[in-house]
Amino acid sequence: MIATNKNLLVLLFLALILAGCGGQDKKDAADFFLKANKALTQNNYAEALRLYDEAIAKNADFSDAYLNKGITLLKTGKADDAFEILTEAIRIDPSLLQANLVRSEAGFELGRFTESLADLSAIEKEYKDSTRFFLVKGNVLGALGNDQSAIAQYDRAISLNKANVEAYVNRGALYYRMRAYPAAKLDFQSALTLEPSHPQALNNLGLLLSREKDWKAALACFDQVLNRTPDDAYSLNNKGYVLLNTGSAEEGKKLIEKSLEKIPENGYAYRNLGIYYFQKHKYAEALENYLKAIEIAEPVEMLYGLTGQAYLQNQQPVEACNIWKQGIILKDSLAIVAAKSNCR
Repeated sequence: MIATNKNLLVLLFLALILAGCGGQDKKDAADFFLKANKALTQNNYAEALRLYDEAIAKNADFSDAYLNKGITLLKTGKADDAFEILTEAIRIDPSLLQANLVRSEAGFELGRFTESLADLSAIEKEYKDSTRFFLVKGNVLGALGNDQSAIAQYDRAISLNKANVEAYVNRGALYYRMRAYPAAKLDFQSALTLEPSHPQALNNLGLLLSREKDWKAALACFDQVLNRTPDDAYSLNNKGYVLLNTGSAEEGKKLIEKSLEKIPENGYAYRNLGIYYFQKHKYAEALENYLKAIEIAEPVEMLYGLTGQAYLQNQQPVEACNIWKQGIILKDSLAIVAAKSNCR
C-alpha cells in the first residue's frame, strides 16, 4: 500500500512537469493520466485502462502511462498484454526501472522465468532495499525449483518489511512443499496475524491442520474463506476432503465436484474423488480419478500410495507395485509403506 502511494506521487509529479513543458496534447495527456491514476486507486480497472489509452493517444511517448497501464492489466489477470505494454514502456524510457520490476511479475505469471530473472538482474542494485523485489525473486526461484535460494529471498523480503503478508504466505507454501511443516505452519499463522481473512493463508493452514487430523480447526479455516467467497475452488475441495474424513462423504463429494467445475485441472480434487469412490468400494472409479490426477503431473500428497491401494483392491497387484515404486521415487510416504508390505 505505501509503495503504491509513493509511486502515485512520483507519477503525479511527472505528469505536472509534462503539463508545464509541452503543448495542449501533453497537457491533455497529463489530465487523462491523473484521472486514470485515481480510477486505478479505486480499483476501477476498466475506466483506468480507458483513460491510460486516452493519455497515450495524446502522447505516444508517455512511458509512465504505459507503466501504469501494464500494472492495471496485470491486476486484471492479463499478464500477456501487460508484458507487451511494459516492454514498450522500457523501450521508451530504459531508466524507468519500476517497469522492469512489474514486467518481471508478468513474466512470472506467464512462466517466462528466464526473462523474469533477467529483469530482476537489471535492477538489483537499485532495488536492494525493496521488499517487493525480493518477494518476486523468491517467487521465480521457487517456481524454478531453487527452494533454498527462494527461501533466502523471502527471508530478505520479510527482514525489509515485517508486514509483508505475501512473503509469509509464499515462504510457508514453499516450506510445505519441502515438508518442513512446523515452519510452514508458523508462516501461515504469522500471515493471519497480519491479515486474519487472507484466503491463501487460511487455505494452507487448513491443509496443515487436515494433515494433523484436526478436522474441526481445518473446517473452520475453509469455512472462513467460503463465507466470504462461496465459490473458492481450493476451499471447496479442501472442505470436501475434510467431510470425506468426518462421515459426510456425500456432501464432501458435491463440494469436490463443484471445485472441479471452477478449476478442472486440479490433481488434489481428482485424488479426493478417488478417495470417495474407494470408500464406496468402487475401485475402478477410484482408479479412474487417481490416474487423472497423475496425468495432471502436479505434486499431490499420498496420490501414488492411494492409487496402488486401488489397483490392489481391483485385483491388479503388479500394477499396484509398479505405481508404488514410482511413488517411492517421489517420496510418497504412503507408497513407501505399502510397497514394503506388499511388494518384493
